[in-house]
Amino acid sequence: MTNKKENILKSALELFANEGFNATSTNKIAQHAAVSEGLIFRHFKNKNGLLTAILESGEEKASRLFATILNQTDSKEVIRKTIELPFCIHKSEYDYWRLQFKLKWEKEYNNSKKIMPLVEKLTWAFSMLKYEKPNLEAQHLIYIFESISIELLKGNLDNQNIYKEFLKYKYTV
Repeated sequence: MTNKKENILKSALELFANEGFNATSTNKIAQHAAVSEGLIFRHFKNKNGLLTAILESGEEKASRLFATILNQTDSKEVIRKTIELPFCIHKSEYDYWRLQFKLKWEKEYNNSKKIMPLVEKLTWAFSMLKYEKPNLEAQHLIYIFESISIELLKGNLDNQNIYKEFLKYKYTV
């Protein structure tokens, strides 16, 4: 990938994550990336193509993160690793995750099926541990996971370790 193409992707990700997809023009991305607007269209055809390229790249990263949980055969480890996941995201990846949460509010880009493999694995783990309502427990932990992730991304979660350890204690993992 060329430096200019990489700069376009980085600039678009930063602007989409912080200002929103609909609020960011290709002209603004071009200025931020120090390239011509035409170069964006040459590489990505349009703004949607640019978003697609960002999401495809990010989904590869997300798949690798989720794989450590989905490949787990120990039910307690599935829960523990899910609890720890939001806390192990490096700050350099925050823009991608901010964008994911922003897109949840954009009807045409919300893909709630992305998280389903994790919900299913958690349901399995809670079933193995004989929880009364494993599907509800799994969904509940996902809601906690998302809330913590949002607060981390906003920089509002002080004493992160306290929350992580509390959840591990609560689920005895």
